[in-house]
Amino acid sequence: MSRQPASRRTVLCCAALAGAAGLGAAACAPDGSGKKASPTPTAPVDLGTAGAVPVGGAKIYREQRVVVAQPAKGEFTAFSAVCTHAGCVVDSVEDGAISCPCHGSQFDARTGKVLQGPAVEPLPSVPVTAEGGRLVAGPDA
Repeated sequence: MSRQPASRRTVLCCAALAGAAGLGAAACAPDGSGKKASPTPTAPVDLGTAGAVPVGGAKIYREQRVVVAQPAKGEFTAFSAVCTHAGCVVDSVEDGAISCPCHGSQFDARTGKVLQGPAVEPLPSVPVTAEGGRLVAGPDA
């Protein structure tokens, strides 16, 4: 059996795919360095007014990678918005469940515990405080 050399088109397609894969990995970090972004804020982050989080509900702060819930008036809990299964950022909160769009994992908005896999680890807790009507999340919050 003789092998024919790969065509120029095949070589260029493979090179393009390899390059795209490398860009995808680098895109995981905000600075494009390829280093994985922290799943929780590494410094205190002002999330805005506490009133933006509904009582008995939760709100996703995508850019800050935080989900904040308000189970009772004035009581706040926060979790990483980065799914513990594959590192995707969660995208919705409905009926007390935080959902990940990548593989369907769901987490309890009050506790961060897994409601539905494939994730097996809960969302990491994030410190959050309400000061002067504003929410601050992250270390020293």
